[in-house]
Amino acid sequence: MQVVVGVRFKKAGKIYYFDPGHFKLAAGDHVIVETARGLEYGEIVIGVREVADKDIVAPLKTVQRQATEADKEKVKENRAKEVEAFTLCSQKIAAHGLPMNLVDVEYTFDVNKIIFYFTADGRIDFRELVKDLASVFRTRIELRQIGVRDEAKMMGGIGCCGRPLCCATFLGDFEPVSIRMAKDQNLSLNPTKISGICGRLMCCLKYESDRYSSSSKKITPPPVGVDVVTIEGEGKVVAINHNKKLATVVLTDGKTVDVPWEDVVEKETNGA
Repeated sequence: MQVVVGVRFKKAGKIYYFDPGHFKLAAGDHVIVETARGLEYGEIVIGVREVADKDIVAPLKTVQRQATEADKEKVKENRAKEVEAFTLCSQKIAAHGLPMNLVDVEYTFDVNKIIFYFTADGRIDFRELVKDLASVFRTRIELRQIGVRDEAKMMGGIGCCGRPLCCATFLGDFEPVSIRMAKDQNLSLNPTKISGICGRLMCCLKYESDRYSSSSKKITPPPVGVDVVTIEGEGKVVAINHNKKLATVVLTDGKTVDVPWEDVVEKETNGA
C-alpha cells in the first residue's frame, strides 16, 4: 500500500496518482507536479489515501509544491494564448490546404510545448505546418490526431437526454460499448436512436449493461415470442424487463400483464 493523492489536469480528464510528500493536501487544492510533459498545474480530486501497489503506475512521482496565486495567473495567461494560437493555426492550416479540422489547443504549464489537437479522415502530412508553427511560437510543437469521441469530449454539448455530455462532464476514460448492450436492454437498434453526437454508440449503454448480464445469469427470462402459462392465464411473452425481472405477457383474452419471471412457464406443445 502507498499513500497517494489523485490529480486531474482537465475537466473530466483521467486521474493520476502522486505522492503527497510532506504537504497537507485535500480535495480541491491545486498543485504543481512533474509529468512526462514537464511541470503541470492540476487539481486534487482524490484526497490523501492508501491504494494498492498494483493500482499505481511506477514510478510514483511526488507533488512538487502547492500552487500559488502566481501559478493560477499563469494558467489564465496560457488559456488566453491558446485562443490566439487556435486562430493562427487555423489560418496556417487553410494556407497549406490541409484536409484537417482543428479541435483544440493546449499550452503546457511551463510553455515548453504547444499541443494542437485535430481530426482528419486519414493520415496527414503536416511536417511543413509544424515548421511554420515552430517559427512563429518558437517552442516545441506537437500535432495530435484524435478520434470523434475525443472531439466530443473536448467540445462538449448536449446529449439526446437533454443533459451535458457524460464524456465532457465526468467520464475519465472511454469504455468499449457494443450493439449487444442495446439489444440486451431491449432498446431500439436504430443507429440514430442509440448513437451520441459523436456518431458512436452512446456511452450510457454501458451503465446498466453489467446489471442486465448478472440478472440474466441468475434467473433466465422467458424468450420473447413464446407461448407461456402464468398465474394470470395463458398468453405470449412480448417484452422483458431485466431490472424488475418481469415478463410482459399478452393473455389470450387480450389483457396485458407483467408477471415475475419465476411465475412464467413455457407452454408445452404436443407433438403430432
